[in-house]
Amino acid sequence: MARLRSFKVCCGVTTIFIIVLVCIFTTLALTVFKPKKPTIIANPVGLENIQLNATLNVTLGMIISIDNPNYGSFKFTNSTAYVNYHGVNVGEVPIQADLIPAHAKVNITTSVDLMADRLIENPYFMQDLIAGRFDLASTSSMHGKVKVLKILKLDATALSTCDISISVSSLSIESTCKSEIKL
Repeated sequence: MARLRSFKVCCGVTTIFIIVLVCIFTTLALTVFKPKKPTIIANPVGLENIQLNATLNVTLGMIISIDNPNYGSFKFTNSTAYVNYHGVNVGEVPIQADLIPAHAKVNITTSVDLMADRLIENPYFMQDLIAGRFDLASTSSMHGKVKVLKILKLDATALSTCDISISVSSLSIESTCKSEIKL
């Protein structure tokens, strides 16, 4: 009889302990370890190259700053961002594979190959040139793995869209980026 009572107490304590652990892990997963959106900023550095062959190509240097506020690191594969001008693809940005550690900021140096002939052929080009402002849009999708606390590995995709405004008169470039993570 004493053994049965001891067994019941042991099972009860174990059950309560497991319930408490489940509650703690659920709370942590929904608050502290909940994936947060990374901050991505595209900063044009300057003109690197102009080529006039059968087509006109312009290469701009870029520094992409990625700030990871999460408790997990993100390792992504090689990817490409696309630059659009009024719905027409005018450039590609190669992004080399990299690791973004937890709570870290990483600067990625890359370049944008703009196909200037596609810009000039666009029906909005003259209108934007007269207005003195070109509005471009950049989209990228980086596929990789998130590693949380060096234990849990999840497939993830970081999606980013940037609105880039180029002022012709002041030769200044502004960019606003939005990003999200899909697990």
